[in-house]
Amino acid sequence: MKALRFERSLARFAAARVAGTLAPGRGAKVGPLRLVDVDPPALPGPGWHVVRPRLTGICGSDLATVDGMSSRYFEPIVSFPFIPGHEVVGELDDGTRVVVEPVLHCAIRGIDPVCPWCAAGQTNRCERVAFGHLEPGLQSGYCEDTGGGWSTFMVAHDAQLHRVPDDLTDEEAVMVEPTACAVHAAAAHPGVGLTVVLGAGTIGLCTIAALRHADVDGPVIAVAKHPDQKRLARSLGADVVCAPDELTGVVRRQSGSMHIGHQLTGGADHVFDCVGNSDSITQSLHVVAPGGTIHLVGMPGNVSVDLTGLWHREVSISGRYAYTHAEFERAFDVVRDAGLGKLVSATYPLDDFTTALQHAAEAGRRGAVKIAFDLRNEKERNR
Repeated sequence: MKALRFERSLARFAAARVAGTLAPGRGAKVGPLRLVDVDPPALPGPGWHVVRPRLTGICGSDLATVDGMSSRYFEPIVSFPFIPGHEVVGELDDGTRVVVEPVLHCAIRGIDPVCPWCAAGQTNRCERVAFGHLEPGLQSGYCEDTGGGWSTFMVAHDAQLHRVPDDLTDEEAVMVEPTACAVHAAAAHPGVGLTVVLGAGTIGLCTIAALRHADVDGPVIAVAKHPDQKRLARSLGADVVCAPDELTGVVRRQSGSMHIGHQLTGGADHVFDCVGNSDSITQSLHVVAPGGTIHLVGMPGNVSVDLTGLWHREVSISGRYAYTHAEFERAFDVVRDAGLGKLVSATYPLDDFTTALQHAAEAGRRGAVKIAFDLRNEKERNR
């Protein structure tokens, strides 16, 4: 089968990090990602199926991996070589279209009894992502045994498969996984209060849609850098859209606060940080209200942030990772109701992966949102 495989290579990893620092997305040209012909992954056991990806998204965590910028935190919970791709709509042998829910939790790993978090239905907090009968891997796309969506074949367990309704296109279906992340983030909102969504890439826009789908009461302020992002944020339900350098003033007026240096006396009750870098977390701390919550939706790495304001104003930072099974199912409705298939801006074949990754890294500036690999016309799919 044809696949983009990420191998463990310190030299290539270092080269990718240098290239990615100079220009995000460029790490693919020199890094440990290679287009190869390999044998399809074997079925790990009963209840497993071959999935032939049709569309597979490129997300921020994928770009961080390709550019050598991902945190070393992940090293014990991935296995090499792995095939990236966890935003997958594909088909089974009988032609049924499915979306893959990628988290590799206890039940999928054959662990019995399951960990306390899985028993409670919070599989995103599974304690056993490096155990069981699979190699380590927090999700499909980071596990050697399962493969991933940047290929013509992968395998998935019954518990991971969601049938795609006939009224959803492939472009809508590939948006279900990132939307599920947003549904999980929005579930932390109590329903009232001034809200900021910082960042208007895929996750930020999906978070606006998820908040509106959940009928949160109170103004939603979206922060977007580029004209198309601003337009989409408004169309998905943001009450106010502003540029990053306008945010403090907008929150001050909406909350009736006053300035103390860069800080506000009041602020937003909830800030959904959909970027996750030092600058965005710092800005979140500047505009969150005393006693408010910063929901960290974007994947952070190593950041340098002054937390004095968090301590003084008793602010909470809450990580929002992945989703539960129920939230994944609700994401289908959010995608349908908000028309999130329109966020798929461009698709590429696997053999044009360097162009695809570069486009994904520059998506906002180029008026794009979600970039995906299109495997529907790959001859190798039928091997």
